Amino acid sequence: MFTILPIKGFIDQIDGFFCDGIHAGLKPNGNFDLGFIYSDTPCDVEAVFTLNKFQAAPLKHYQRYEKDFKTNFVLINSKNANALTGEKGIEDINTIFSSLDFDLLNPIMSSTGVIGNPLPIDKIVKGANSFDLSSKGAENLSKAIMTTDAYPKTSMYEVKLEDGSTFKIGSVAKGAGMINPNLATMLCFICTDANIPKDDMKELLEVNSHTTFNAISVDGDTSTNDTVLLLTNRKSNAYDKEAFKEALRLVMHDMAMLMVADGEGAKKAVAFEVINAANDEEAETAAKALSNSLLVKTALYGEDPNFGRIASTIGASRVTCDDTKLVISYNDVVVFNKGEFCFDAAREEKAGEVLKNDKYKVICDLGVGEGKFTAYGCDLGYKYIEINADYRT
Repeated sequence: MFTILPIKGFIDQIDGFFCDGIHAGLKPNGNFDLGFIYSDTPCDVEAVFTLNKFQAAPLKHYQRYEKDFKTNFVLINSKNANALTGEKGIEDINTIFSSLDFDLLNPIMSSTGVIGNPLPIDKIVKGANSFDLSSKGAENLSKAIMTTDAYPKTSMYEVKLEDGSTFKIGSVAKGAGMINPNLATMLCFICTDANIPKDDMKELLEVNSHTTFNAISVDGDTSTNDTVLLLTNRKSNAYDKEAFKEALRLVMHDMAMLMVADGEGAKKAVAFEVINAANDEEAETAAKALSNSLLVKTALYGEDPNFGRIASTIGASRVTCDDTKLVISYNDVVVFNKGEFCFDAAREEKAGEVLKNDKYKVICDLGVGEGKFTAYGCDLGYKYIEINADYRT
């Protein structure tokens, strides 16, 4: 048995972790743009990265370390992705780390922002050398890693095990646009003092990615820089695999839902729950098709309960389906029932009221098996175009 409790605060509440964010001159508006996470003891680290074939330089730099390396430092910049910068992008990271005045162990860099520009090395080095590694400035860090995010994204839990021992796990993340299953334009840094075995780290990170970060979509695009890092300093000496798996899932789910809710210009966060599909794989295919569909997203924006777009998208995904078995609901309002058109004026009004909420479910019962999967998405409106038309400026 174990108990998981959400707690207020940031990752710097975890013993041995320190962090901060500053303005180093990368953003012209004076906002924070450079941050760090530091551990006073070496950490085991695991990561999952984007499936985009053009992985950014920070991801390639990380993957050049020997297997099972330890680290004590993560440097994070916004405004510049250091992507499509070739070998020089990796060399620039090495130049930055060799220019810092700290005692670093296999330092990691993570970047987000505009693709195709070299890093402003001098600004980053000058800013990083001003860091105080004893800082507890996680709120500043959460702001420094933002790009088009409307707000910082953080989550914290404390886990109490049956023997009375405890550990903490928390995260800080960014992500609002260019988000599609196979991660997203997102960076997520998860810190814990749990005594988790190295072998469990990768397993649990990948298992939980499938139903959290890989189940969300804002606009159907997959970035070059997507990164989820899990760092543990093991200071609590406490661990239980099932407890850690669930706590990690909660942290990652929190971050994923905040990203969907903060989809660039989004007003609605919607769960697409596909049930009774032929199998879990087909349920996932249909659910992700719904979360990615531009026609569905624009209908959500217009608060239009157009179930025809839902049905059409499921059919176009080419999963096993039959309109005489299909049931579509907005929350508990059934709008299509096994071939029966039940969308009269009163039912349309009730469904429309559901779509006025900022969170709700679209439930699709395919009626052909026992497969199930839930994907998460948002509406898409004029603000998304405005943000991305001006992104480089």
